[in-house]
Amino acid sequence: MMSRKNKLKLAVLISDAGTGTNLQAIIDGVEAGKIKAEIRAVISDKAGVPGLERARKHNLKIEICEKKEDLLPLLQKLDLDYACLAGWKQIILNEVILAYPHKILNLHPGLVPDTIGGGVKNPDGTEALWNKGMLTTKAIQNFLDKKSTFAGSSVHFLTSNFDFGPVLGRTFEKIEAYDNVESLYSRLKKKENQLYVEVLEKLTKQ
Repeated sequence: MMSRKNKLKLAVLISDAGTGTNLQAIIDGVEAGKIKAEIRAVISDKAGVPGLERARKHNLKIEICEKKEDLLPLLQKLDLDYACLAGWKQIILNEVILAYPHKILNLHPGLVPDTIGGGVKNPDGTEALWNKGMLTTKAIQNFLDKKSTFAGSSVHFLTSNFDFGPVLGRTFEKIEAYDNVESLYSRLKKKENQLYVEVLEKLTKQ
């Protein structure tokens, strides 16, 4: 088994946008040995975020970063291999992206293509929706409004191109006739959690 000193170093960045299920999935993946890494810190832009309770239960270091200008020195202090955005709402400055190329993972509620002019196919061959520039609730509603046959999410490396970067993995969820935003996202969310773990598992085995 890989010794602790050789494990990759992660930080997970959360906000008050959710309850921390992606954070919990990553914690569980690390503790189960699927993700060969250690979580150096859980970073939040606010105190009192629900996800921080999950960090406390697992005795993880917590950092509060209220100003976007403070993020780069904080990441540098932590000496990270990867930073995982998990509901992080604060703007990531370009200086951070340039300092950590292909090191910041983002979960997007849409099917990010491999090229700017490209597209993604749903499992049934129909065109998938990118939902570029949309936050979660709006993105899920867009799947329904556009009568897409599948919803989906992507994990990709953050770049200066908004909601676009090298895609590390995608997941799909079939849309049912009875679905609303809540029912559809409740199913997709479970697949997002699994996807994040699968992506990190691959990265930490390289």
